[in-house]
Amino acid sequence: MAKGFFNVPVAVNEPIKSYAPGTPEREAVLSAYRKLWNTHTEVPLYINGKAVTTGDTQEIRPPHDHQKVVGTYHRAGKKEVQKAIASALEARKKWSQMRWEQRAGIFLKAAELVAGPYRNRINAATMINQSKTIFQAEIDSACELVDFLRFNVEYMTEIYAEQPESTSDAWNRLEYRPLEGFVYCISPFNFTAIAGNLPASAALMGNVCVWKPSDHQMLSAQVIAEVFEEAGVPPGVINMVNADPVMMTDEVMTHPDFAGVHFTGSTTVFKGLWSKIGENINTYKTYPRIVGETGGKDFIVAHNTAVPAQVATAIVRGAFEFQGQKCSAASRAYIPKSLWPEIEELIRRDVESFKMGSPEDMSNFITAVIHEGSFDKLAKYIDQAKKDKATEVIIGGNYDKSKGWFVDPTVIVTTDPHYTTMETELFGPVITVYVYEDDKYSEMLELVDNTSEYALTGAILGQDRYAVEEATMALQNCAGNFYINDKCTGAVVGQQPFGGARASGTNDKAGSKLNLLRWVSPRMIKETFVPPTDYRYPFMG
Repeated sequence: MAKGFFNVPVAVNEPIKSYAPGTPEREAVLSAYRKLWNTHTEVPLYINGKAVTTGDTQEIRPPHDHQKVVGTYHRAGKKEVQKAIASALEARKKWSQMRWEQRAGIFLKAAELVAGPYRNRINAATMINQSKTIFQAEIDSACELVDFLRFNVEYMTEIYAEQPESTSDAWNRLEYRPLEGFVYCISPFNFTAIAGNLPASAALMGNVCVWKPSDHQMLSAQVIAEVFEEAGVPPGVINMVNADPVMMTDEVMTHPDFAGVHFTGSTTVFKGLWSKIGENINTYKTYPRIVGETGGKDFIVAHNTAVPAQVATAIVRGAFEFQGQKCSAASRAYIPKSLWPEIEELIRRDVESFKMGSPEDMSNFITAVIHEGSFDKLAKYIDQAKKDKATEVIIGGNYDKSKGWFVDPTVIVTTDPHYTTMETELFGPVITVYVYEDDKYSEMLELVDNTSEYALTGAILGQDRYAVEEATMALQNCAGNFYINDKCTGAVVGQQPFGGARASGTNDKAGSKLNLLRWVSPRMIKETFVPPTDYRYPFMG
């Protein structure tokens, strides 16, 4: 039983290391990178706390050097998926009853393991497997994952502290129970922090999880699994299983104890999951929670009072960091005609200064896109833009897959605000610019709102506060995260809860207690101290 009202450590954001030349962290992460690069890593499944190998393996190849094999990962069959579900449900019997401060202690320890002894390894794994520069790896696999783990514990205590009013006659208590069943967690390749947070946030609230990491993130997924084990997550609470996605989803979503899905990935896949849940709704013991963060067609809008250098930097960083492979990446921009010549020149100057190659060379700003399918898709859209009359490829437009999946940062200018690359999520280092007449600002804002099915992130840059306010109001439904005089990427846990609506997801705001509330099922308890002994009310006298 609990023996105190416990205060958890105050959550603080993990400081970002610089990795500047001559710093100890630079040499340490490069050493970890080279060790992992020269080691053949075998990634098993993790079911009921045990490493499981199946013999059905796939190779792990770095996107920036696809001829190099750095490891293999095992894939599950139906038997292993069923075992993972059974293990989770068995673990739930004790885990769901464990006191909250014990769960908190586990995930606070996990945070410190990532911040300390596992930092170099998880960063190196992310650099190799996902082709992130050290800065992009650091802000993701180290700092953001640590932030999720720390802040979620604090948010959990805030949730538990929210209680109804009581009177002298009765004591009202709200109990935040875990869901009845197991949670299916599906994580993407692009953020190691998301891969760790999807199962950890649900498990923190007393749930058990079957976690499917991306095929293209298995090196860093293994590090996460090892962190959870060392932190003390009991066997069966978080089971890491990679398998054919259709088979695995069929097994999970036809199970009576399926209680929810925590998803980050494509809109098309998420809609398919939602449909499958609907098809099986009569199978489940309880209505499943459906939480998803999906695609984006994120925008940057400049007013004619914006500072050109600020707009150019927002575009260059927002569109090209991590090769544009962020769901929040800037992929369409609306620039006033009066500012465009200067902004274009500034972008060109920046892009021409970029170096592209392996993340081991820390002078590189750009590395490779994640796989050949992504490369081919981007090449197709770039080639089409070179042919179409409504578009001009003014910067970049080249690509080369002889060594890695390298696509040059590319800027397309279009005279058609509904051109395909203004509307379609490309998930790569390509941004399309529409140049508008300065006096058509209000009409342009309406265009921004109506162009895309997505509503994830967006930004307005300008010095005229009336213009900024107009944009803030006009674009209120097309960006769940809206930035004023900044790029449209870079949400920080505890500062900018992240998520969008429309085709961008359920907007349950990862990095806030709003997300954790989705993983509990409240129970109201009323205790009456002196119960009545006569059914009659005074009005009956």
